[in-house]
Amino acid sequence: MTFREEFKLLLRACYPLMYIPTYEEERVEAEIREEASNQGNRPVYTWDFVDGYQGSLNDEGFGKRNPLQALEFVEKISPAGPAVLILRDYHHFLEDVAISRKLRNLARSLKSQPKNIVLLSPRVAIPADLAEVLTVVEFPLPTEEDIKAGIELLLMTYGNELCTNSLDDLVRSCQGLSMARIHRVLARAIAAHGELQPEDVDLILEEKRETIRQTQILDFYPAKEQISDIGGLDNLKDWLLRRGASFSVHAKRYGLPHPRGLLLVGIQGTGKSLTAKAIAHHWHLPLLRLDVGRLFAGLIGESESRTRQMIQMAEALSPCILWIDEIDKAFSGLGSRGDAGTTSRVFGTFITWMAEKTSPVFVVATANDIQSLPSEILRKGRFDEIFFVGLPTQEERKAIFNVHLSRLRPHNLIGYDMDRLAYETLDFSGAEIEQTLVEAMHIGFSQNRDFTNDDVLEAASQIIPLARTAKEQIQQLQEWAASGRARLASKHSLLNPRD
Repeated sequence: MTFREEFKLLLRACYPLMYIPTYEEERVEAEIREEASNQGNRPVYTWDFVDGYQGSLNDEGFGKRNPLQALEFVEKISPAGPAVLILRDYHHFLEDVAISRKLRNLARSLKSQPKNIVLLSPRVAIPADLAEVLTVVEFPLPTEEDIKAGIELLLMTYGNELCTNSLDDLVRSCQGLSMARIHRVLARAIAAHGELQPEDVDLILEEKRETIRQTQILDFYPAKEQISDIGGLDNLKDWLLRRGASFSVHAKRYGLPHPRGLLLVGIQGTGKSLTAKAIAHHWHLPLLRLDVGRLFAGLIGESESRTRQMIQMAEALSPCILWIDEIDKAFSGLGSRGDAGTTSRVFGTFITWMAEKTSPVFVVATANDIQSLPSEILRKGRFDEIFFVGLPTQEERKAIFNVHLSRLRPHNLIGYDMDRLAYETLDFSGAEIEQTLVEAMHIGFSQNRDFTNDDVLEAASQIIPLARTAKEQIQQLQEWAASGRARLASKHSLLNPRD
C-alpha cells in the first residue's frame, strides 16, 4: 500500500491523530493537501512553533510559540466542519503533561468528526502514554518515477538535455535520497559546470554515502576485496559465481527471480565477512553494512521505526548487498530480554520482510553461534542457502598462505614453502594465518631483514588457535553442519582438516 492509499484510508476511517516521521516536509505536505482536496476539499492548516498557523486568513499566526494553543485551534472549527491540521516538529512537546492530556482528549472527541491532526517529525519520538492514540504512517523515499520526473523538470528549467541512458543512470544513482537532497546535489552539479553531465553520478554517489552515514543505522561499505582473495571455500565460490549476473536486465527477461540471501555460519576468522565484501565487488553492487544494535532505541516505537527506515533505505538503494555481521549476537536469547518485547517486534519485522521482499536486496548474514539463533530465521524462504564455513583444510591453508604472500611478497613467493607452512598450521583459521604472517614480518623487521619461512613457523608456534581454546564449542558447530543442516562451503572433508 502506498502512502497516498494508506493516508486516504485513514482519512475515511476518521483516524484522529497521525504521526508521520519524515525529513521531507514539503513533499509530504503536498501529498496531504492533494489527498485532502480529493476528500471533499478539506481545508488544510499548517502550524509551526515560530509562525503559528498558516492557511487561514482569520487566524494567521494563531498558536505562535504556544503548542497547547495549536491543539485548541481545532475547537475553533465547527464540529461538522472538515479539516486537516499539520503540526510541524511537534515531537518536541509530547512529554508535556498538558499536551499529552489534550491529545488523548482529542483522540476521543474527534472520532465522530471529519478532522485529522497530523504530527510531522524527522524521527519517531512517542512517549509511552501516547503510543495507543498516535498512528504512525511511514512516508517512503521518492520512487524511480518520482525521481525521473523531478530530474526532467530540472533539466527543462535549465534548458539541459541528457540521452536516455545517461538519464536512467542518473535516476538509478539518485535512488535512496530524499527529493530535497536530489535537488541540492543536482543544483550543485549544474552550478559547477553549467549543466548536468553523465559524470555527475559520482557526485550523487558521494551524497548518498553521506546520507547513509547520517542515518547512523547503515554504513556504505567500500568493497575492494575480490573472490580470488578468498582461499578455499570452493563450493561457496561456485555458488556465488553462478549467480553473478542474476540482477541483470537479461536475467529479468529470462524470468529468473532475484537471489534472496545467504547465511554464512562458522568459526570466527574463517572468511565470512571477507566473503560478504567479495560478493559486492564481484556482482558490482553497493554494500550496506547493518549494525543491528543501532536499530534499538529507548523510546516506544522508535526501534521499529528504525527497522522500517533501514528496510526502506535498502530497498531504495537496490539492487544492493545488505551485510549483517554476527546476526546471532543481535537476536540471541529472543523473548528472554527485559525490553517489553522490542527485540521480538524488531526481529518479527525483519524476518517478515526477508520472507516477503520482492526488491533485489541480497542479504548476507554471518553467525558464529548457530545455537543462539531463533529457529525462524533458518526456515526456508528467508535465505536461498545456508553455508557452513569451517576451518580450512591443509590445501585451503596453502591457498590462504598463497593469497597473502602474493600480496605481501610477490617478488619472493618462491622463497616460501607453502606445503610446509600449511602442514604446520593445523587448526588455524584464515584470520590466524594472516596474524601469523604479520608476526613473522615483525620478527624480520626487528632484525632489519626480510621475513623468512622459519620466521613464519616461529610465529605460528607462538599462536594458540581458537580451535583449541574453544574446542567443545567448535566441535558442536561442526557436528551441527555435518548433520546435513547446512551446505559445506568447502569441497573437502569437514571433520578431518588434515587431508
